[in-house]
Amino acid sequence: MAGTALVDIFRIKDLRDRVLFTLGLLLVFRLGAVLPIPGINATALKNYFSHQQSNGVSLTDYFDFFSGGAFHNFSVFMLGIMPYISMSIIMQLAVVVFPRMKRIQEEDGGRKKIQRWTRMGTVLVCLIQSYAVTELAKQIPDGISIPQWSFVLMAMLTVTTGTIFLMWIGEQINQRGVGNGISLLIFTGIVARIPDAVYQMFQAIQRGDLNPVFVILVFMLFVGVIALVIFEQQGMRKIPVHYAKRVVGRKMFGAQNTYIPFKLNPSGVIPIIFASSFLMFPLQIAGNLGAAVPWLASVANFLRPHDWPYLTIYTLLIVFFAYFYTQVTLNPIEISKQIREQGGSIPGIRSEKMEEHLTRILNRIILPGSLFLALIAVIPQLIVMWIPGFPQALAYIMGGTSLLILVGVDLDTMNQIEGHLRMHHHEGFAKKGKIRSRNL
Repeated sequence: MAGTALVDIFRIKDLRDRVLFTLGLLLVFRLGAVLPIPGINATALKNYFSHQQSNGVSLTDYFDFFSGGAFHNFSVFMLGIMPYISMSIIMQLAVVVFPRMKRIQEEDGGRKKIQRWTRMGTVLVCLIQSYAVTELAKQIPDGISIPQWSFVLMAMLTVTTGTIFLMWIGEQINQRGVGNGISLLIFTGIVARIPDAVYQMFQAIQRGDLNPVFVILVFMLFVGVIALVIFEQQGMRKIPVHYAKRVVGRKMFGAQNTYIPFKLNPSGVIPIIFASSFLMFPLQIAGNLGAAVPWLASVANFLRPHDWPYLTIYTLLIVFFAYFYTQVTLNPIEISKQIREQGGSIPGIRSEKMEEHLTRILNRIILPGSLFLALIAVIPQLIVMWIPGFPQALAYIMGGTSLLILVGVDLDTMNQIEGHLRMHHHEGFAKKGKIRSRNL
């Protein structure tokens, strides 16, 4: 069935063009991830990062997680798409905190205005992060092959343009390709690092730095995480809703009983991405400028990804963003308003108490869901802390964060492709039922 669906993809011209267009842009992304910025000495760069990694103090694996190795290569896409995500977080928080921003968003054309401000803010974030990157390059012996002032200007312009170009690629995939563009860029970056991460693991085993027994235990843990993720994604609280008889035009609709499905983790992997982006911005600036500014060095040391202060802050941020994003997407006030307007009611709950009832239920299911999400997210850091010699890159890829992103983006993309197939009267990937998207 899957083989037939794959053949049908290339039989339908519109779908074939969309798939090839998406693959072409993702190929451009991967080429840009290995293309170094002008003025950098690639040999000195490789030697520097190899020395840092051998001493166990490299942060490049952490920065490379969402950029697909682009940071390690000092490429034009080394900042990835994370500055845009960071700015999106800031704007969403501003809309919730400041009533004026909320009014602007609700105006005609307000969302486009907010989106335009987000893009402008992304440029500012990129300039700040790219300057911090140039300070890191200055610390590399013989790392710069042109005058420093020329390199600073060239690097800031190139890296900022690279991130803006990635934003454009994401938008083009949304409009003319298949899948969610931003999610596919993150997905491609993670998948691209798998071969190198596995190679590092075999090298560590051959050198005797890593016990094969630990590798087997980690893979068993990985299988367990998959089972837990599936269990968590299926968890749902059904809120019964009863609709009385009502007249619409000349037709009368009878009473019916239905329910509101509240998932255990309504926000999906979004809290993890938001928390990672929120911490990556100060960590990158502090780590790159730490050599010149002593207090920033202290901040970078405090926020080391494999220490308990970082893990504590990371966990709290995941819980916060889980609540925040759920309140934005599942507003109990709006849900209650829609139920009342359609003549519905929740059995045993008075109409004026409906918002309070839904809010209480959401708070009760989000807390265990967000804590479970945080546990999955910190698994890579715990593996690196407790198993000496285990490759950081492989730990991040095998962690629950990567799993949630890979599975979610894959299902979302397959769901869109299946929709196109069925629209052209072809069978989809699933013979019965349909693929349920994670909607990243």
